[in-house]
This record gives sequence, structure tokens and C-alpha cells, in this order.
Amino acid sequence: MGEKISIVIFDDSKNIRDAIATLIASNDEMRVAGSFADARDLKQQLETTKPDVILMDIDMPYINGIEAVKEIRISFPTIPVMMLTVFDDEDRIFNSIRAGAVGYMLKNTNPLKLLDAIREMYLGGAPMTPSIARKVMELFQNQKTPTAASKNYNLSEREKDVLRLLVDGKAYKMISDELGISYETVRTHMKHIYEKLHVASMTEAVAKAIQQKILN
Repeated sequence: MGEKISIVIFDDSKNIRDAIATLIASNDEMRVAGSFADARDLKQQLETTKPDVILMDIDMPYINGIEAVKEIRISFPTIPVMMLTVFDDEDRIFNSIRAGAVGYMLKNTNPLKLLDAIREMYLGGAPMTPSIARKVMELFQNQKTPTAASKNYNLSEREKDVLRLLVDGKAYKMISDELGISYETVRTHMKHIYEKLHVASMTEAVAKAIQQKILN
């Protein structure tokens, strides 16, 4: 790998921020670009640090992590956000994903697995703690499926190719290799898929594709 994966941490606990920063510093592929106790100056913080990946706590003062993710999706739509939290209740999980979070890991995750999750998200994956992943699938499975009339989203054939590989569990880098297109082109296709499906996250896009049989 060339340049290191640049990471920004948002958490109101200095001890937790420092522990995560120490963990990241132990990995030759990663670096901490910024560490913040709250997201009051979110836009300036991210314009200054220019991260590849964001780790976001949920329960912070002034503006909570879920609201911060919504703002990131508007102002910095290509930066993936991983929720890193102690909360595993369905409301917070669902609201985080609807807001646009790509990953959702619990703070008691094994440190090496957390580093793997950061790397996976950087490459276009959607890492989740296994218990969280099960809840996410249950949440989406329990949602009502819209009628067939609402299933025409006018995806191009290439966008369908990308979405199909995403449903198969492929990360952006793998999709890039398989389709013979650049990583940035995959991200551009994903942006268009999000817009056409009216979703804010990869998990939502996959769930919608499965629920509504968009690729059938």
C-alpha cells in the first residue's frame, strides 16, 4: 500500500480516543489524521483533516453521532463512516444506517478485528460486529416490501453490475477488479445507485435490491 489510510476519530471520551489512536499507530498501513471530542465544527474538521475513513461515536455532546453522519453524507458523501459505539439497540443501529453509516462496530470488538474492519471499509466493504449484522438483516427483513410498480429505478446496466456484485458481498476494490474499471468509477456508480434507490448507505442499497428483487 502507498499512502497510509487516513482516519479521523470522534468520541467524547479522551481515554477512548487515545486508546484507538494508539491502536491505529501500531499499524503501518494507517494513521490518525484527527481526533475530536465532538462534531460541532464538523465541516471545518473534515476539510482540514481530509480523512479516508471516519470512526464515529453515537452519544456525544452538542451533536450526536447519527446527526453528524447525516451532515457528512451531505457535505462529504464519499467518506465512509463507521459507528464505533457501546450501543447495540435496534433503534440506534437502524437510524445510523439510514443516516448513511457504512459500518457499525461495538467498542468491545477485538482490536485486531477493528483494524481489519477499518481496512475493509476503506476498500469499500461494510464491516459490522456479527451480532449487529444479524440485527440489521432482521430489521430489513421485517420491513414491508413495496409493490412491484415502485421497483423500476432506471439503473443502467453497469450500475446493475455493480449492485449485483455488492449483493454478492464484494467490496469496491473487488468490484473494480472484476469489472475492469477504476476504484473511483465504482464509487461514482455507487453514488448514482444511492441517488436512484433513495438510500444513504451500502447496507440499505443491498437490502433494497434483495427485498424488491431489483436485479431479477
